[in-house]
Amino acid sequence: MSEGETPRPRPQFGEYASPEEQRARIQQPDATWALETGQSLDDPATPPAPPTSAPAPVQTPAATASPRPRRVDRIATFALLGYGLFTVLTSIPSLADYSGYVDTLLGVMGVEAEYSVPAGAQIWGVAAALVLGLGWIATAALSWTNLRRGRLTWWIPLTAGVVFNLIAGGLMLVPIMSDPALWNALMAGVTG
Repeated sequence: MSEGETPRPRPQFGEYASPEEQRARIQQPDATWALETGQSLDDPATPPAPPTSAPAPVQTPAATASPRPRRVDRIATFALLGYGLFTVLTSIPSLADYSGYVDTLLGVMGVEAEYSVPAGAQIWGVAAALVLGLGWIATAALSWTNLRRGRLTWWIPLTAGVVFNLIAGGLMLVPIMSDPALWNALMAGVTG
C-alpha cells in the first residue's frame, strides 16, 4: 500500500466468516441440522450437533416430490373417454334395432341379400349394446383411479375401446353367421 491510502477496513456483518463462525457469532442454530434431524429451530434446549464424518445423503427434489400431474395425459384420457362415450351413446340405438343394423351393413357392403330376422337376433344386439355401455363405465372408473394415482392413463381408454368394440362386433356377427345364405352372400360380396 502506498502512504496516502488508508488501510482497508475490517469486514463487517460476517463478510469473510464461514457459516459456522457466523452462527457462533449470532447464536443461531444450524437450519440444515434442524431440518435433517427433524427438530424445530426455535428449540433452544437442543444444541446443534457437530457434523458427522460422513454426511447424510442429500435427496434430490425429484426423488422427494410427488409425481407432477401429466397434463397431456389427462387431456388425452378425457378426450378418448369423451369420444368413447359419444360412440357408445350413438351406437346403442342402432345396436338395439338389429334388423336396421343388418340392412345398413348390407347396403354399405353392396350385398344384395335378404335377411330373415330370427327371433333371437334382437338379443345379440342388446348384448352388444350392454357390452359397450358397461365397458365404457369400467374404462372410465379404471382411468379415473389411475389418474388420481398419478399413473400414465391414456392407453387405458384406447385399449378398452378396441377390446370392447371387437367383442361387440363379434356379438353382432353371431346372428349373421347363423344364416348360411346371408353369410355366403356376404362372403361373396367381400371377396368380390
